[in-house]
Amino acid sequence: MRSVTWNPWHGCRKLSAGCKHCYVYRIDAKYERDSAEVRKTQNFRLPVKKDRQGRYKVESGTLIYTCFTSDFLLEEADAWRAEAWAMMRERSDCTFLFITKRIDRFLECAPPDWGDGYDNVIVCCTVENQDRTDYRLPYFLKIPANRKEIVCSPLLEDITLSPYLTPEIACVTVGGESGDGARVCDFDWVLHIREQCVRAGVPFHFQQTGANFRKNGRLYKIPRNRQHEQARKAGINIPE
Repeated sequence: MRSVTWNPWHGCRKLSAGCKHCYVYRIDAKYERDSAEVRKTQNFRLPVKKDRQGRYKVESGTLIYTCFTSDFLLEEADAWRAEAWAMMRERSDCTFLFITKRIDRFLECAPPDWGDGYDNVIVCCTVENQDRTDYRLPYFLKIPANRKEIVCSPLLEDITLSPYLTPEIACVTVGGESGDGARVCDFDWVLHIREQCVRAGVPFHFQQTGANFRKNGRLYKIPRNRQHEQARKAGINIPE
């Protein structure tokens, strides 16, 4: 499936431990931009832009990664979100995926016609440690959505997910932390989450090792351009 990234707004406020080394802050710092300043982007209307022939520039069937330089449920974006939902509704021929740390705001941010969820929207809740797992996932299980995925990234410690791996969870994705000062991701933690997914019958995806990856007690420094490759080589994914 072809994919594009759509960032309707840029900037965010750090919320929890997983935000400490946020890649958006890291990249913005190189250009002396304030990542805490939330603003609409020039690509705000990307999904519904048309060419001179009146055809959508984003092709039908595209997977649209949504709001990856902010949080789709960020309070500062409340005034713009209704229009974003409307574009998702208009482009029912595409699939939208967003990841949020603010799942506790979902019900107040959902559009009036959300019902059981838009068929073309994937909602992902991210957790990084047990504390945020036990806080966010009960909210996550209560929301209606066509497809729900859990993202354990950056994985900062061993996590017990089993109480939340209900049949409505379509996939669990795990990844270590990248960038300068990246905290360690231990392969045992990854395998533990995988074991829980096996027992629950939930698909599992090991996305990336992170920069500091510990396996069998040994710490490996993994270059950024090899972190996805090394995760794939582990051969532990459980496909749908």
